[in-house]
Amino acid sequence: MIALGTARAQPGEMDTGRLEVGETRDGSPVRLPVAVINGTDDGETLYVQAVSDGDELNGLGVVNRVVPRLDPTELAGTVLVVGIVNYFGFQVAEHRNPIDDRKMNRGYPGDAEGTTSERIAHETFQAAKRADLILDLHQGSTSRMINETRVRCGLRHRLHDDCLELAKVFDCGYVLDIKGPDGQLARVGPKHGIPTIDPELGGGVGWDEESIRYGVEGVFNVLRHYGFLDGETDLERQTRARGFDQYGAPAGGLVRFERELGERVATGDALFEVTDVFGQRKGRVTADESGVFWRTRRLPQVAAGEYVCSVGTNVDSY
Repeated sequence: MIALGTARAQPGEMDTGRLEVGETRDGSPVRLPVAVINGTDDGETLYVQAVSDGDELNGLGVVNRVVPRLDPTELAGTVLVVGIVNYFGFQVAEHRNPIDDRKMNRGYPGDAEGTTSERIAHETFQAAKRADLILDLHQGSTSRMINETRVRCGLRHRLHDDCLELAKVFDCGYVLDIKGPDGQLARVGPKHGIPTIDPELGGGVGWDEESIRYGVEGVFNVLRHYGFLDGETDLERQTRARGFDQYGAPAGGLVRFERELGERVATGDALFEVTDVFGQRKGRVTADESGVFWRTRRLPQVAAGEYVCSVGTNVDSY
């Protein structure tokens, strides 16, 4: 039998339950929704989690669609799932945990006696450490963004190639291959010898069906490629960026983009302009380097210096 929280499954079984990770302010227990899919045959373990940032819901959409399709009698190995990590942020649709004002995906591997975010990170990482592969499902918060997968361990890490292969198998078409901040699960997993990636499934508010579809296909690609399920995965070439330039507004006003997400840009190409309320141009911003138009703010209004967009740079394919 394999257990995660109250979910318990014998070989060939699937079960859902709750993982206790702390208490609320009235002393009630905090229990995260979890699932265990225990295959009939022996094999590796895949850990999947979603919503470590409370307003990033596309990963939850993936979990919602993948778990019902997993037949444990056709599975070799085990899939462990934590459907909602940031319990408090999810309840109020906020990015950070409102109890301790922490960004959950900066707190791994966590602390069993720390703040609420650190305790959740600790408990979920105990589950993740049991796996051979980790998928930490994200999206671009409420920004607009291409569907991409992030390799966060750094180019010189001993598991870099393994993480890059996992990203290629997930197959969003784009990979951001840049060492991530301390405390990210996609940084900490490889430190413990586990290939880990951070799929960023688009952006926007709520669920985006196209991005969820990318995520569902990505999970099944991983399951087939690594032998959890029968079948083969055709590995397509990916566009990889190893740099990331961010651009702010030169003036306050309304943003008008001159490039589409995923479009190639050259040095000097116009990215966007800022106009006043009546359409008069106040400023125009061009690309400092060639690359891919990667991410933009969702709302058009900006203050001077406020974030507007990003370009993935140092681009190749692999």
